[in-house]
Amino acid sequence: MSTQDVGISLTHAPDSRGYRLMELPPELEALLTAEDAPIITLTSTPTTALLRAQDKTYKLLQKNTSNSLILLAPHATTPPGSDTPSAMGLGAITTLHETIELVAQAEPQTTTNPKNTASKGKWHEKFGRGR
Repeated sequence: MSTQDVGISLTHAPDSRGYRLMELPPELEALLTAEDAPIITLTSTPTTALLRAQDKTYKLLQKNTSNSLILLAPHATTPPGSDTPSAMGLGAITTLHETIELVAQAEPQTTTNPKNTASKGKWHEKFGRGR
């Protein structure tokens, strides 16, 4: 008589949390895993989000992936009519189609005297006078 192992059960077990995977550059990973890890902050600008850690600034970019990533967690299955779990398996809690990439950003340079453009580049002032 042959015996077969049923393997690991896989269950669809979504939760209501929103997950994002962030790809960390090696130097930021080293900073965060050190014993004296720095405080990191997220700030926003009108065009992007920035992550700041010590003297480094990273721009957050969302990247779509061609292959979906399935996030798994331990999951216990309970047979109908029973109160105790019968087997441990895995639950697919979410499917991710994008990741967040951190790109090192140079500190923005502030200009002391912005260029005066006056009325240059306004279409109605260039072409609307002859109408």
